[in-house]
Amino acid sequence: MYNHAPRNYACPFCSLLQGNKNKDLLSVASDIFYRDESVCAMISSRQWPNNHGHALVFPIEHFENIYDLPVELGCKIHRIAQKIALAMKTLYGCDGISTRQHNEPAGNQDVWHYHLHVFPRYAGDQLYTSNYAEMPAEARAEFANLLRNYFRSHSAIIGS
Repeated sequence: MYNHAPRNYACPFCSLLQGNKNKDLLSVASDIFYRDESVCAMISSRQWPNNHGHALVFPIEHFENIYDLPVELGCKIHRIAQKIALAMKTLYGCDGISTRQHNEPAGNQDVWHYHLHVFPRYAGDQLYTSNYAEMPAEARAEFANLLRNYFRSHSAIIGS
């Protein structure tokens, strides 16, 4: 109903999950640190200068925005976001966590697949006043490996 993706939109998240590669796809398979039957989490290719390691959580099935997302799936996404937040507190030593989610052009949505940002926060980090930059895949892999290993070693907790 409130969809804005252009006709024949090539969704970058769906392309990544399908194993496709192209010059316009910024994310790579090594960015993914969590995946189950309905939810995926990865390190974002876009990182803010004082909040490195920020993650995206999104459904495997394509839903453009919050208006389309089934409530049950939203609950699963937030449960994984909570586990990522706890992992970030442990691994990054951050002072806090922020989550953000954007819908429609006026809401700053720029990828037409629902996703939730999870940011590690630090006192005075200026998250909302600084600009992002693309982080090289090798640097993202370091953060993804940290979180992937955390999730593996805490699998009993993650699954609950």
